[in-house]
Amino acid sequence: MNTRRLILLGFIAVLAALPLLNLLPEEHPLHVSDFLVSIIGKWICYAILALALDLAWGYAGILSLGHGAFFALGGYAIGMHLMRLIGPRGVYGHPVLPDFMVFLGYTELPWYWLGFDWFIFAFAMALIVPGLLAGIVGYLAFRSRITGVYLSIITQALTYALMLAFFRNDMGFGGNNGFTDFKELLGMPLNSGHTRAILFYASLVALILVFLMCGALTRTKYGRVLTAIRDAESRVRFLGYDTTRHKLFVFVLSAMIAGLAGALYVPQVGIINPSEFSPGNSIEAVVWVAFGGRGTLVGAVLGAFSVNALKTWLTSVAPDLWLIVLGCLFIAVPLLLPKGLIGLIRRRGGAKP
Repeated sequence: MNTRRLILLGFIAVLAALPLLNLLPEEHPLHVSDFLVSIIGKWICYAILALALDLAWGYAGILSLGHGAFFALGGYAIGMHLMRLIGPRGVYGHPVLPDFMVFLGYTELPWYWLGFDWFIFAFAMALIVPGLLAGIVGYLAFRSRITGVYLSIITQALTYALMLAFFRNDMGFGGNNGFTDFKELLGMPLNSGHTRAILFYASLVALILVFLMCGALTRTKYGRVLTAIRDAESRVRFLGYDTTRHKLFVFVLSAMIAGLAGALYVPQVGIINPSEFSPGNSIEAVVWVAFGGRGTLVGAVLGAFSVNALKTWLTSVAPDLWLIVLGCLFIAVPLLLPKGLIGLIRRRGGAKP
């Protein structure tokens, strides 16, 4: 077993131990706080989002600046299920309508909320809705051979348009407040330490499965065709490959993975609102992948964890500096670390970058 795999397994083992250490008494020296478990759980969801973006950008050359929208749509799907589970325990005590609908004068549940009583339906929607949206946008863009910065602008406009739409109260998604005050999931209270541990492990298992799936996909002939499309799409098309179909498949798959990340994220943070559609969130995801190493799945995970760790630390000690640092990273990484942290590690190890 090579050194990289040992480091990866050690990293997973450390993550897996955190919820168990959280269950130790607070006075125990190995006790891990609820805050740290919650933060790491969020970073794991971000790492899944980074893998989704790396699959599209790093391997197929599709630079999406709208993956935050797919992430938020997955989060809203699970958020709708969590809101339906509140029932009469809300502030207004209505047996059917969520509190914000009662407040806004709704008299009945909108049709697009039907079915979200069931977890399976909501989970399926967390994957299907982002995939369907990516399919429509991708089909129209790739069929018209829109690539590069033009595609990035379209995806950025998409997430901005969704953010403005979800801010509207008449959309039936809670307006600027979004969804919050969740009570339970699958019969488990969300404020329980055991539930937090289960959600943490569910996210970790999802991260491992997505990592293995992406790794297997990129090693196949299809993955090599994707890489060829990234490097010279016109030549691949000249050889007879349907590049539109290949790019559309990976874009839809990537959006569904981002939706999965959002679905795991919302129960752990306890809130979802239109700010998740903010274009800045999608740009941050691009920085994670670039910082870790575009086109390397390990780099995407490493970038998501390292940049978010830096963000958490900076926003606690100097909140005004974070956006400046993010902008500097956005400029400095392509200039100084074109292959990201993974490229730097490989150079230090004497391996070919």
